[in-house]
Amino acid sequence: MYAQLTYFDGPRGPEQLAAADFAAKQRITPAALSVPGNIATYVLRRADGAEVVVSIAESEQVLIDTQKAIMSTQLLPGEDAALLRGADRVEIYPVLEVFEYDGGQS
Repeated sequence: MYAQLTYFDGPRGPEQLAAADFAAKQRITPAALSVPGNIATYVLRRADGAEVVVSIAESEQVLIDTQKAIMSTQLLPGEDAALLRGADRVEIYPVLEVFEYDGGQS
């Protein structure tokens, strides 16, 4: 299992965040879901719009294939490339351990 951390440094304004959210829901997520082997994605966002996207996949190759699938998408009608700043950095790590919690139910 591998994890990818994708960083979008802040600050990002409301227009940029709205554009990013639209792109994620309408274009990026469908492209990512088209690649078998993706397990989960978590989006972490601060008040200033800085964001870290944590993606978990079965292998490093799945993460690379997902990057390619996302980068091959065309902007949708109404999307403004000027509002869609690319990631500031992307890092891939092997997952060494997984800790699962039951929410205090046991």
